[in-house]
Amino acid sequence: MAAHEQAHEQASAKRPPAPGRGDVDAVTRAVLTASRLLVAVSARSLAAVEDRVTLPQFRLLVVLATHGDAKLVSLAERLGVNPSTAMRMLDRLIVAGLAERQVNPANRRETALRVTPEGLQLVEDVTAGRRREIASIVERLAPEQRSALIEALTAFTAAGGEPTVSGGGADAYPLGWLPDLPAAQDD
Repeated sequence: MAAHEQAHEQASAKRPPAPGRGDVDAVTRAVLTASRLLVAVSARSLAAVEDRVTLPQFRLLVVLATHGDAKLVSLAERLGVNPSTAMRMLDRLIVAGLAERQVNPANRRETALRVTPEGLQLVEDVTAGRRREIASIVERLAPEQRSALIEALTAFTAAGGEPTVSGGGADAYPLGWLPDLPAAQDD
């Protein structure tokens, strides 16, 4: 390598990255790393119930727990799956005692789908486990880091168009899934 090329590389290494690109890359790497942590936390919270439900079945329970009784077609739309896929997931949850079908007394041709008390407890247990693990991670941060994290994550979710979740302890979407977003076609 020529001396002038070495001098150019050394000068470039001392200069901050071009405005916008370098910091975008650094933030992207940091967010991807943090997302791996959050996925791991979610996976660990679901591990306690993996013998009872799959991830897609759990999502179905979350939607029912969040929105209450639903018709099959609207439930499938919220999950982003075909009605037949939603029905297979639901059938397995009914056998497990986590969901149920009820005939609508006002229209006997309609069936309402709902989460059972046992299914609701499962959703609450998984959510509580996830919340505890995240809280233990957050507790390791200094108070000023917590404040900066709140500000950064609030700005990040706003930039991504994610609606804010109201406080008060209970998550509106326990695992971060908006029920109206498309999902994988698995069951």
